[in-house]
Amino acid sequence: MTEWDGRFSLSSKLRLPLSAVKSLPSKWGISVLIAIGIIFPYLASDYWIDVAVFWGIYVLLGLSLNIIVGEVGLFNMGHSAFFAIGSYTTAILSERFGLSLWLLLPLSGFAAGLAGYVLAKPIIHLRGDYLLIVTIGLNEIIRITLLNNPWGLTGGPNGIIVLDQFRLFGRAVQHPIDFYYLVWVFVAITVFVLVRLQRSRIGRCWNYVREDEIAAQAMGIDTRWAKLLAFTLGAAIAGATGTIFAAKLVVISPESFTFMESVILFTIVILGGMGSIPGVILGSAAMMVLPELLRNFARYRMLFFGLAMVLMMIFRPQGLWPSRRWTTILREGESE
Repeated sequence: MTEWDGRFSLSSKLRLPLSAVKSLPSKWGISVLIAIGIIFPYLASDYWIDVAVFWGIYVLLGLSLNIIVGEVGLFNMGHSAFFAIGSYTTAILSERFGLSLWLLLPLSGFAAGLAGYVLAKPIIHLRGDYLLIVTIGLNEIIRITLLNNPWGLTGGPNGIIVLDQFRLFGRAVQHPIDFYYLVWVFVAITVFVLVRLQRSRIGRCWNYVREDEIAAQAMGIDTRWAKLLAFTLGAAIAGATGTIFAAKLVVISPESFTFMESVILFTIVILGGMGSIPGVILGSAAMMVLPELLRNFARYRMLFFGLAMVLMMIFRPQGLWPSRRWTTILREGESE
């Protein structure tokens, strides 16, 4: 038996059947959703297109955090720090060197991923609440550092203006409809990559670590490597998303990356269902679109939203759209 074969033979319950791996809707359902998504900008106002743009941005951020929280089970409450690193990397390099945003997209992802690796390496052995508290501290350290404008780079509380825009075929991406298609194409690409990753040996490795780290380690899985990889990849996707956010918002300032942003991202993953890609999309809609629908009831909308959250945690703690892979495993365990 090879080393990798040994790593992925924890128990019969953890051998996922192919049918249980399908975490997305049917092909017909996906086709209908894609068709609706394509025609939506031609039916909606610029306001709702902008709402859909920020929904897509938070889907990307939620997917990046889902790798850490949902796939590996690490409590990270400081994810907006990597989002901030990506955004500021884009803004600084664009201002100082005039680099194209298409080049800054991978560069920002690399910078945030490197920061995620460096910051996570000394704390990755922590578990549960201890890791959560440390990541909150890291988030505040990054935010305060940006606020204090080290070496005159970050602009302090005033932030930095991003003058460049994405360009496609010589045309600047500035109109809401252009950003809409840009963001959701990135969402589609990210979802495709993450689905393939979930079905891979690395994805199964992450899930084994999440379910029982001690058993996974006993069977030969390098749990430290698995957690560091997840943390680095999640940070890199958040950093790359920061480039899109910077291009859309134009002005980047520390107030966009507070602790509450990390709370929102964490809530998206828990609300949608840990480890569920469709759940993240649905959870992002609940956090970004639902408040806009209740804007006419501005005085009471947060009360309604809070009540809905409490009721959901009581009656559906597994999330709005739990992962079908692990729901199947739990059902098999109960039937025995």
